[in-house]
Amino acid sequence: MHSSVKNGFSVTEQGFDLHFADRLILAHSADHPVVLMARGNPTVEMVRGNFRIEDAPADAVAPGAWSLQDDVAELSDGAGPAVRLCFDEAGRLTVELLRPGYDRIHVFFAAVPDETVWGGGEQMSYLALNGRAYPIWTSEPGVGRDKSTELTRLMDAQGMAGGDYWNTNYPQPTFLTSRWLAVHCTSAAYSVLDFTDSARHRVEVWAPTTTFELFAASGPLDLVGQLSERFGRQPPLPDWAIGGAIVGLKDGARSFDRLEQFIRAGAAVSGLWCEDWAGIRETSFGRRLFWDWRRDNQRFPNLPERIAGLAARGIRFLAYANPYLANDGILYEEAREGGHFCLRQDSDEVYLVDFGEFDCGVLDFTREETRAWFAEKVLGREMLDIGISGWMADFGEYLPTDVRLADGSDAMEAHNRWPVLWAEVNARALESRGKTGDAVFFMRAGFSGVQQYCPLLWAGDQSVDFTRHDGIGTVITGALSSGLVGNAYSHSDCGGYTSLHGNVRTVELMQRWCELAAFAPVMRSHEGNRPDDNLQYDSSPELLACFARWSRVHAHLAPYVRQLCTEAVAQGLPAQRAMFLHYPEDSALYPVQDQYLYGADLLVAPVIEEGAVRREVVLPGEGVWRHCWTGEDYRPGRHVVAAPIGQPPVFYRPESDFAGLFARLPEALAQ
Repeated sequence: MHSSVKNGFSVTEQGFDLHFADRLILAHSADHPVVLMARGNPTVEMVRGNFRIEDAPADAVAPGAWSLQDDVAELSDGAGPAVRLCFDEAGRLTVELLRPGYDRIHVFFAAVPDETVWGGGEQMSYLALNGRAYPIWTSEPGVGRDKSTELTRLMDAQGMAGGDYWNTNYPQPTFLTSRWLAVHCTSAAYSVLDFTDSARHRVEVWAPTTTFELFAASGPLDLVGQLSERFGRQPPLPDWAIGGAIVGLKDGARSFDRLEQFIRAGAAVSGLWCEDWAGIRETSFGRRLFWDWRRDNQRFPNLPERIAGLAARGIRFLAYANPYLANDGILYEEAREGGHFCLRQDSDEVYLVDFGEFDCGVLDFTREETRAWFAEKVLGREMLDIGISGWMADFGEYLPTDVRLADGSDAMEAHNRWPVLWAEVNARALESRGKTGDAVFFMRAGFSGVQQYCPLLWAGDQSVDFTRHDGIGTVITGALSSGLVGNAYSHSDCGGYTSLHGNVRTVELMQRWCELAAFAPVMRSHEGNRPDDNLQYDSSPELLACFARWSRVHAHLAPYVRQLCTEAVAQGLPAQRAMFLHYPEDSALYPVQDQYLYGADLLVAPVIEEGAVRREVVLPGEGVWRHCWTGEDYRPGRHVVAAPIGQPPVFYRPESDFAGLFARLPEALAQ
């Protein structure tokens, strides 16, 4: 694939190159320096997790002169030395600015013609990143996420909440290319991955020094495996999580009665998720939760006994927590007295954050005492010890950049690390009770390193619609992109979440979301932010039967998903896979993000376009693919297939060891 060249720095006619694993990484010349540096002058504004970050850099320098000595390159200009580049045999490239006050690094990595780029963490709009820039900053993703839509404009006018294509709960400064090369920036500072220039990939880092880790492989499977090993692999999901649906209801004790309707309808139920276990708070946004992580005995009387009753029937109970405490709750006072909150810069008062008509303290997870307190007091005693088997570990993106942290670190640098600290606290709680691999928490927020702690992602708060940048289809892109950087398991709020400005669920959306959710490792419904204004899966016999059918499909696939879990542990492969992972020779598959391989043997092409009853499907490789519902065999290539409600295009390899299981999917659907 590549001609053999010397790894490391080498002199060229115009300057010098850097090679790694026979791939060109940097190509420096006086006309095209590989580093630009500047002094930053940022302004940061946050409204409820939505950020406006701007910079007015000064004194930019792009040093063209250079000298090489072994594995060190020094760049300079008329004012003297400016940048030092150090490269080691392990594939680490360290960039250090040599002038005081300079804290903006722009590194220009070499690109080749027609090179496709992926990565950036969990990206919701685009799987292939070419032609766009992606700021790496954990935040709310926005509502609408498309500046051309009225909903996005309305949300932008209300607290900068509309978002854009690059906004994500889980960014990561890692990219992979079709040269089967990966580059990871180890800094947690604000950064930008910029692929707008087809000749050079620009990475901007707001720091005076940073290190890039390089990875290379003969193909994408090995490359993804290397990244998974680097960031840490998740334990296999437990049998209960992959063997049926988790029904999400936030109706207090009535949720237990409503669950019985799902069971009577023939649903395969593995869990009941009641995010309102600690109480609710009605706001203009909708039905929020009371952020004081103790069970609400009025809303859920005898909760431990009810949980035990479900467990005796093989049904788990799941709850909710996040890393903030409402200042009108009981735990807030205990946390304040224990010194567990982030403080203001100008006083020892707790830094309060407006979460939309209520204020909260931010737990300071730079303190070991705080991490231990929350893991034991809240997640341990209040939740695990009463039989709770999992929870949504929500948020993590809201750390303000002007808080005072106990360890003295800069909040601007700590912001991206916050989801990882939050994940570590949750993982610690599971480990303390011997529940790792049995109880499961799931997160939307993330950053580099969250993989070693968080066992399951969820795709965040989609709008309840089919829109291109914030609707049902974004959960596929999110799963595929996050899977490339070491996250094996992802799922979504079945039915969607965000309902604002008259945007409400339709029967069609609910049906199509079931079809999609059944072919994810975990199937979990959500009532959304405004449950009373929206359809629920028990709103009609038709919807209840739909959910029941697809929950049975999900449960039927459990033996296959167990194999995918085994592959995730052994090889670092995600359950839901971008098409090119198994067919890297077909470059036409590189940008495909509306269908996916579920393991190597299933191909799933969900219907994510409103009103569609047919869709185009790309069948890769050389052998035939068999239609799950009709049994018809299709040759590789592009096909337009029928896709009525209840029959999403799903194909399998007839030679698969699981072909018999797949052939019985229509029976599971029809039971």
